[in-house]
Amino acid sequence: MDTKAFKRALQHSENYHRRGFGHQEEVATQLHSEYQSSLIQEIRDHNYTLTRGDVTIRLAQAFGFCWGVERAVAMAYETRKHFPLEKIWITNEIIHNPSVNQRLREMQVGFIPVEAGEKDFSMVESGDVVILPAFGASVQEMQLLNEKDCKIVDTTCPWVSKVWNTVEKHKKVDCTSIIHGKYKHEETIATSSFAGKYLIVLNLQEAEYVADYILNGGNREEFIAKFNKACSPGFDPDTDLEKVGIANQTTMLKGETEQIGKLFERTMMKKYSPTELNQHFQSFNTICDATQERQDAMLELVEEKLDLMIVIGGFNSSNTSHLQEIAVERKLPSYHIDSVARIISPKSIEHCQLNGNIEISEQWLPDGKIVVGITSGASTPDKVVEDVIQKIFELKQSPVTI
Repeated sequence: MDTKAFKRALQHSENYHRRGFGHQEEVATQLHSEYQSSLIQEIRDHNYTLTRGDVTIRLAQAFGFCWGVERAVAMAYETRKHFPLEKIWITNEIIHNPSVNQRLREMQVGFIPVEAGEKDFSMVESGDVVILPAFGASVQEMQLLNEKDCKIVDTTCPWVSKVWNTVEKHKKVDCTSIIHGKYKHEETIATSSFAGKYLIVLNLQEAEYVADYILNGGNREEFIAKFNKACSPGFDPDTDLEKVGIANQTTMLKGETEQIGKLFERTMMKKYSPTELNQHFQSFNTICDATQERQDAMLELVEEKLDLMIVIGGFNSSNTSHLQEIAVERKLPSYHIDSVARIISPKSIEHCQLNGNIEISEQWLPDGKIVVGITSGASTPDKVVEDVIQKIFELKQSPVTI
């Protein structure tokens, strides 16, 4: 399938919508009332610091909703206003935030059900409206919806679309796309659907395994078994790694993506000589600005003297988990929560570990004067951050008034 030609044809279809519907001002007012916070704005205005009683809050200088997320949520709200009576579906969570997705459910937006790991589109009918989320959707899903004659509202973040363009360039020169990402993540599933040959590596360790295979060969069956869920059909490491290009899931750690790119550049240079590098290696900058800004702000924040760190965002949010990873690497007491409801008491907090397990920690909130670092993922509304801060003040008996 010529995925580039299909996407171009789809974008010129009367059923395809990628811009707003003329309700921007009305929706902006609604989003502000539901998701913005006067407390958070006050903290921003005071150099990202607020002290009440024994508690000092230090906010990261870049956190929360990014432009792509705001755009996706606004388009979803506009879709409901523009199609007040039509049946509306969304192929996945609009963003990885439980409160935002719940709000869409309250607006009678249906989420495509998943059965045994597969999405079931059988209830979607001709004329229905289907929203593609900020992470995008696979080309196969777009083709299915197009064949069903659905109205498609595409909220895919432009940074994700940029990665799709990159893997299309790889495919054009018969280059295997090495995608730094999580093979189960919606964005990486979508990206790989636009690629030709591809291999998904989770981290630098997996990338080093692949690089060693390129240079020294190895056990082909072991390689295929290791990446059997993270490569294109029929992938052969003995022939499909002669020409490689780098792409990434936009929410991965910036530094690790850069390391992986440099690793494969060195590998192909060593394998084929510097003069032939351009025939065997391609690299384009596909690191999302918003992801990079939040990671850089987190790196600055954890260098300060903090007693603990709270990272707020959906438990299935990749960019949020990577913010938490930064705190964990520095052995800073840190708790990844998705809402204020996870704060049970001054003694107990329910939070998500890096391995995805949910646990309850005791004695998480120290006595006396404390400095609490706070950040949130790109899918987290300011209102959710406010609720967490207010709860900490309440538990420390440091009420705040606006």
